[in-house]
Amino acid sequence: MDSMAGMTIPLGFVSYSLATPLPVAPDANAQDCASAGRTARSRLMAHQGACTMNISLYLLTVLIWGTTWIALKLQLGDVAIPVSIVYRFALAALVLFAFLLLTKRLQPVNRRGQLICLAQGVCLFCVNFMCFYTASQWIPSGLIAVVFSTSTLWNALNARVFFRQKIAGNVMAGGAMGLIGLACLFWPELSGHSASRETLIGLGLALLGTLCFSAGNMLSSLQQKAGLRPLTTNAWGMFYGATILGLYCLLSGTPFTFEWNTRYVGSLLFLVIPGSVIAFTAYLTLVGRMGPERAAYCTVLFPIVALNISTWVEGYQWTVAALLGLVLVMAGNVLVFRKTRPVAVLVGGKLA
Repeated sequence: MDSMAGMTIPLGFVSYSLATPLPVAPDANAQDCASAGRTARSRLMAHQGACTMNISLYLLTVLIWGTTWIALKLQLGDVAIPVSIVYRFALAALVLFAFLLLTKRLQPVNRRGQLICLAQGVCLFCVNFMCFYTASQWIPSGLIAVVFSTSTLWNALNARVFFRQKIAGNVMAGGAMGLIGLACLFWPELSGHSASRETLIGLGLALLGTLCFSAGNMLSSLQQKAGLRPLTTNAWGMFYGATILGLYCLLSGTPFTFEWNTRYVGSLLFLVIPGSVIAFTAYLTLVGRMGPERAAYCTVLFPIVALNISTWVEGYQWTVAALLGLVLVMAGNVLVFRKTRPVAVLVGGKLA
């Protein structure tokens, strides 16, 4: 046996030593299965990463915009509402432009893109806030929150009109459940509010503000499809919105006063950095990643965050109707995010 260890045996044109193991042909099916498995795992990891990013942006937007009502309340005082809005978005635009220039992330925007940024500024950073601030003088904040929550449905309808996107049944059903839940949460305030001329004007302004918010969502989605990132379009939009509202203040004779105290300056800085720069960027990024109708469901949860804060700060009393409303909003949230996906299966070692 030992003497045969060094023997060579001719096999065709190649000689092999008995001491050298013969090569084994790899199994083709095994290789295909392994490759398909790696592809499936990479797709799963990419999907999980995208879901994690969406959830993070979603929670960030809800938590920030659910708490900005405190800062908005602190802004009310000697400074006129439109002037406070000008300060907010002028400073936010300055911060965004400085950040983008320092990091060399400011994208070039052509004439068409600038016109869309102008329209976005009018909708999201000018008329939208003027409508809701003015409406809050005549109707309860709970009713305004309910009207604003209809942006979920308005976004779905506008996406159908502007982008010919099919409205998913779960989006409509989830949005309806969210609105019913909010109605339960604010039922005492809604049921005790008498309809007057001021009420109708307030409702009309709240609805107009919601439509402007939805229109701004569509414009942002259009810009992102053209390759423009929300940081760049937000910077220009906030600049245009603050400029237009500033011109309105000059023409109407509204004085540019300022309160140099901790209450006003602190609330203004909170609205500028987290409330505008961070939250708007996170939300409009969601619009590009998830679509306007799913991203807008953040607006349904804003009042929930506000109510929880009110429980600790103002002693809000929860009722059975309020708890039922909270459950309905959460259930609607799950329903909106539910999406049927094809199941990947292996057929003959390949994904089908």
